[in-house]
Amino acid sequence: MREGDGHVGDTVFFVTPAGKEVSATVRGVYEKHGDLDQLLGNIVLSQATFDASFPRPGDLYTLVQADSAAGLERALAAYPDAKVQTDDEFIDNLTAWLSDVMNLFYVLLALSVIVSLFGMVNTLVLAVFERTRELGMLRAVGMTRRQARRMIRQESVITALIGAALGLPLGVGLAALVTQSLSKYGVSFSLPIGTLVVFTVVAILAGMLAAIAPARRAARLNVLDALQYE
Repeated sequence: MREGDGHVGDTVFFVTPAGKEVSATVRGVYEKHGDLDQLLGNIVLSQATFDASFPRPGDLYTLVQADSAAGLERALAAYPDAKVQTDDEFIDNLTAWLSDVMNLFYVLLALSVIVSLFGMVNTLVLAVFERTRELGMLRAVGMTRRQARRMIRQESVITALIGAALGLPLGVGLAALVTQSLSKYGVSFSLPIGTLVVFTVVAILAGMLAAIAPARRAARLNVLDALQYE
């Protein structure tokens, strides 16, 4: 059977992978629509026609309501590869799989935070080197070592907050777009306010951590050497 064969009400014939010729009546025609076509395939059969056309059902999951274990065993005797799970076991397995996926995302997120941390440290160190003369002048007019450290820490935290203010809305927007493209599969968008707050706090802590070494160097500058620095 080829694309475009048959109209509503026509009887068409196709051959199953087992070599069995099957006739069916066309009940409707749908247009290709991106990922939906990959999900539905070229033709869609009713459950009764599919079971009658193929020697064994191809269901991935089947809900079975059985009153006794013996009856369930007899029903599954023809399917030795089938695995029986209760509703709770199915939910637990699905939850475990989703947890593994989320853990992978968290690992990637942690790696991105570490890379960003090194980038911030490098930026602050270069900023301190380039402002050595300026820091020396500030120290000469009365800035204390503590004030120098505080200034560098505040700059680092502000940089981290700017990154969070730009990155979090961008990430939420991209997540909303991806969720919208998957809405036909029943996926809905949820805004995790608590998670966003945690990420903001992490950004502040990362900024404070990245400022430790640069702030220490700025506080330890020799005033005379800094004023003569070119």
